[in-house]
Amino acid sequence: MHQRWPKIKIKKKEEKIKELQSFIARFSANASKSKQATSRKKLLDKIELDDIRPSSRKYPYVHFAPEREIGNDVLSVEGISKSIDGQLVLNNVSFSMNREDKIALVGDHEIAKTTLFKILAGELEPDSGQVKWGITTSQAYFPKDNSEYFEGSDLNLVDWLRQYSPEDDSDTFLRGFLGRMLFSGDEVKKKASVLSGGEKVRCMLSKMMLSGANVLLLDEPTNHLDLESITAVNNGLINFKGAMIFSSHDHQFNETISNRIIEFTDEGIIDKQMNYNEYLEFRKKG
Repeated sequence: MHQRWPKIKIKKKEEKIKELQSFIARFSANASKSKQATSRKKLLDKIELDDIRPSSRKYPYVHFAPEREIGNDVLSVEGISKSIDGQLVLNNVSFSMNREDKIALVGDHEIAKTTLFKILAGELEPDSGQVKWGITTSQAYFPKDNSEYFEGSDLNLVDWLRQYSPEDDSDTFLRGFLGRMLFSGDEVKKKASVLSGGEKVRCMLSKMMLSGANVLLLDEPTNHLDLESITAVNNGLINFKGAMIFSSHDHQFNETISNRIIEFTDEGIIDKQMNYNEYLEFRKKG
């Protein structure tokens, strides 16, 4: 029996090293995460067999379960244009969405992407053109700026989430849901108005998961999240069984989730049914 321990320890060491290497490879080039990646690098450099302990890092449980199967008629965007502060940001944009599409919006035109999300979510009206959602669809929206959901709110987290719970709004259910998003014990008594950026994001993700929507609209959902939470969101979206439009500056996020790319350029949109790495190759040759 004692002879098995070295093998188990070595295996744990190998798993830990692999986990650290994965974090470093993914985030070392990401400016907002580089400090965390550097600390992981230092840990990797000095890791020793006896240093291995169970990880104290916690991963939230991110799982989007559509209440209704999506039909073939999902979304039609027909010639929408929109000006913001006198500047044309969307110019005659048209595309339709299929039931299995996971569309990554890419390109440097950040205002254009966010404006499109707001129009799709019904928060803005286009100056011209129209958006038609299929009758079997229900949408959940993750805005880039979520401040309006939290500013000035005297509600604690349980009561804040209760506003968005369509069926079971019992304390037990909501506390369990918040617990899966790493709000445990007295943390659920925090007021929504005092949350950190990362905590607000986890609350918004909870709100989306409660909705049971079969179409997700996510405008940079990885902002303010730590590495573990980004990984959990990434995996949750990979496993999502509905349709999706999202934007992210995380290469792995784009590559592992998307099967279609829409890029905003100065000449209009480029729309390709391919994954992110294939699209980058296509653009290189272009």
